[in-house]
Amino acid sequence: MLLKQNFSLKEYNTFGIDVVAASFVAIHSVEELQQILLKNNDSEKIMILGGGSNMLLTKDLDRLVVHNQIKGFEIVAEEKDHSIVAVGGGENWHEFVLMCVENDLGGVENLSLIPGTVGAAPIQNIGAYGVELKDVFERLEAVELSTGKVYTFDKTACQFGYRDSVFKRDLKGKFCITKVYFRLSKQQHQLNTSYGAIAQVLDDKNINSPSIKDISDAVIEIRQSKLPDPKVLGNSGSFFKNPEIPLAQFEDLQQRFPEIVHYSLPNGKVKVPAGWLIEQCGWKGKRIGNTGAYEKQALVLVNYGGATGEEVFLLAKEIAASVKSKFGITITPEVNVL
Repeated sequence: MLLKQNFSLKEYNTFGIDVVAASFVAIHSVEELQQILLKNNDSEKIMILGGGSNMLLTKDLDRLVVHNQIKGFEIVAEEKDHSIVAVGGGENWHEFVLMCVENDLGGVENLSLIPGTVGAAPIQNIGAYGVELKDVFERLEAVELSTGKVYTFDKTACQFGYRDSVFKRDLKGKFCITKVYFRLSKQQHQLNTSYGAIAQVLDDKNINSPSIKDISDAVIEIRQSKLPDPKVLGNSGSFFKNPEIPLAQFEDLQQRFPEIVHYSLPNGKVKVPAGWLIEQCGWKGKRIGNTGAYEKQALVLVNYGGATGEEVFLLAKEIAASVKSKFGITITPEVNVL
């Protein structure tokens, strides 16, 4: 382990924001993490970094940044219809999905090409195209930063919600997720083709009985057509959560905006895509200085080069204010703003 001082995080966050961490270290095992924690007993001054894909850095960080690079992919248990797979928290999420597809393990194919690491995925309860991480989640192991002790969290303990978990609330910044266990199907896969443009892509390719690889390929194609590559244009994917509003509020909006895009939810609320709301307010493709809303997807804020985190955050606040003014709906960041 090599501890580095005054370390630039520009290459470690997908927005490409150039901020400096007071110190930085990469860890490759639980034991290495525990050694670091023994030497740095102020857990409030430690930040765990995964793929840097769900954050907006607005200032230099006066703390030790620990880069989780714990790897591993192992089938640890076999059931009749499922395999339990253990994955290191530092594994790249998309590479993990591809490994599952290659091994005909179903359940995460709809989550293809989501940026970030496996360890960060439960924090956000990542989701796309009708599937969320919690649907295939078994348990996770995490190290408490204040003590170095390893704890196991099952699905109930994680308190998963829409792009939410206990690690974004009560336990925010208190644990490093080192291993995640998934329950994946190995036969009779339950394919989800009803959300987004998946069915259309499959139909265009004349695929009537899709495999999990077909689903994964379709999702990759859709995402690449809508989202910019962070290596080319800095971004953090979807910046805002899709708001869920009461049915009465939606019905009132539908009277004024008959074309409003929406999805009815089991809890009686209605989900309205944030991207649609933002686009209706005229932000799609609009550039302000070094930042703006992406030309193909208004939900994605981008760094055209040289943008500061404060610039991007100011743009986000202006967008949210315009949506509130036009629709009376509050949209909140999905991205963690630091």
